[in-house]
Amino acid sequence: MAEHPAYPVGLRLSGRRVVVLGAGQVAQRRLPALIAAGADIVLVSPEATPSVEAMADAGEITWVRRRYEDGDLAAAWYALIATSDPDANTAASAEAERHRVWCVRSDDADRATAWTPATGHSEGVTVAVLTTEARGRDPRHTAAIRDAVVEGLRDGTLVAPHHRTRTPGVALVGGGPGDPDLITVRGRRLLAEADVVIADRLGPRDLLAELPPHVEVIDAAKIPYGRYMAQEAINSALIEHAKQGKSVVRLKGGDPFVFGRGMEEVQALAEAGIPCTVVPGISSSISVPGAAGIPVTHRGVAHEFTVVSGHVAPDDERSLADWPSLAKLTGTLVILMGVDKIGKIAETLVAHGKSPNTPVALVQEGTTAAQRRVDATLATVAETVRTEDVKAPAVIVIGEVVTVGPQPLA
Repeated sequence: MAEHPAYPVGLRLSGRRVVVLGAGQVAQRRLPALIAAGADIVLVSPEATPSVEAMADAGEITWVRRRYEDGDLAAAWYALIATSDPDANTAASAEAERHRVWCVRSDDADRATAWTPATGHSEGVTVAVLTTEARGRDPRHTAAIRDAVVEGLRDGTLVAPHHRTRTPGVALVGGGPGDPDLITVRGRRLLAEADVVIADRLGPRDLLAELPPHVEVIDAAKIPYGRYMAQEAINSALIEHAKQGKSVVRLKGGDPFVFGRGMEEVQALAEAGIPCTVVPGISSSISVPGAAGIPVTHRGVAHEFTVVSGHVAPDDERSLADWPSLAKLTGTLVILMGVDKIGKIAETLVAHGKSPNTPVALVQEGTTAAQRRVDATLATVAETVRTEDVKAPAVIVIGEVVTVGPQPLA
């Protein structure tokens, strides 16, 4: 048998009896996939790891608390033999052969009738990598091949074009704070499959350079119709391209629903009858402070954090923030889009009770190669922004957490 390669096949085990012998680390690793396959799993073992026991307690498997006995594999479609008793493994393997049950042995691949491949999943595709021979198998190499293929499918570096008709629509993708590595795996894959990408100025620009030449990239900041019609024009562009049967990605910075006007786009698409997928992104409100060494919460320092838009000043009639209440909070205040209004914001917070000595950090171009951090207090932040020439985009963190981590060099 060793002279011939294994024949790869996918087993459909839903509702079919699968017997697992042994409840140690091997079974613990293999059981989740069998459960996900919908198998009717019978586990035979006198003991089990806490994780395997939890699966039994949850009703995901049936646990028979004893050692293997002849006849346990009767009516099974598939068996996993993974006990610590070589004699029991040999006897169970012989029973599997008699009953023509495909059998995996964790202790001796040469005596098994089936081998378990290294598997991974990516959006409806299962990748299974199998060594062709039992002798000289290298599980680490097999797993490394699996990981490379799955990672390539997930991040879009390995693109397999769809040959069946794709359903046109829009994916609203949060691109994260700026570093292209911080976009989600799903977001990167959808980018790789797009026909049209409508991108924000604050989206991860480096990702656009990786797109295939046929992809149409539209800079949302340059869509005509004037400043106050920009959002309406973006909505129209999304609808227009989707109605042409194209796969459209709306690439936004951070998370689409954190001051990103993402819901306005979702509503416009829904009214036009166009399907929309929302892919959350890493919000700059927590990722940028973290990249600068600032935790937005910390034990004994801050038990809450509040994210506020600073695009309008506290005394602007359009402001919806309750600044007097914000001044009374003891946790962390994170201000987005507030660099040019920080003087008025600091003045308002102090006027309503916040200490002028409250630490403030401004993190400009967070997570990118141009990132820099400037520290101040509420009393000095307005002047610091001017003297240090802090520009947008910058995330402003107000609170004692600013002083928790290692302090930046002067």
